[in-house]
Amino acid sequence: MGPTVPLPVLALLALVAPGLGVAPGCDYPAHLWCSSPEIAAACQVESRCPNLPHPAAAPVELSLYYESLCPACRAFLVLELFPTWLLLPSETLNITLVPYGNAQERNVSGKWSFQCQHGPEECLGNMIEACLMHEAKNFSTYFPVIFCMESGSSVTKNLEACLQVYAPELDRDRITACVQGDTGVALMHHNAQLTEALDPPHQYVPWIIINGKHTDELQAQAEASLLGLVCHLYQ
Repeated sequence: MGPTVPLPVLALLALVAPGLGVAPGCDYPAHLWCSSPEIAAACQVESRCPNLPHPAAAPVELSLYYESLCPACRAFLVLELFPTWLLLPSETLNITLVPYGNAQERNVSGKWSFQCQHGPEECLGNMIEACLMHEAKNFSTYFPVIFCMESGSSVTKNLEACLQVYAPELDRDRITACVQGDTGVALMHHNAQLTEALDPPHQYVPWIIINGKHTDELQAQAEASLLGLVCHLYQ
């Protein structure tokens, strides 16, 4: 008695039997037709192979233009952005943070100076977070620290405590040196350029860009339920 042919293979043969041998590039036995996307394509049976792996969707790209002391910015970052990032797989959402917002910069005798909507303390908070990102490099390292700073009572005084909890491997002295030196100024100037290049220009903060676009509808959806919006767009 000959070998038994598995029922799934028999079913596949029945489905494609009218065109059996019709795929010139198919040099594989029937039981291998669904073993890989390449073989299924060569044998023209992709629609008959429901268990084939599908290409991963592109991640949703989100850019947040914000100010460190802006109440609405802090609420969005703490209550929507950070929880959504925690809940989703890492390949689902890419986040870019740009702390600057409605600040203004001036070139005074060849050096950049900044005026912030909520005063000098906000400029300091913006620069601390920019320097933190610069020193940490890795988003998953610095974002929990920024979340901690923004959710606390004082953004500018929480750095050391937040580093101890979320990123003890980072050197606070290096971040402080960045804030007090030319690197911090250069980082803020870069954020100013990014913010001023927005199209359409930002009108308020937080200013949320999804997949390179800003609309009132996307902004409202992101602020109401960012998790739902990202899950809808990730496909």
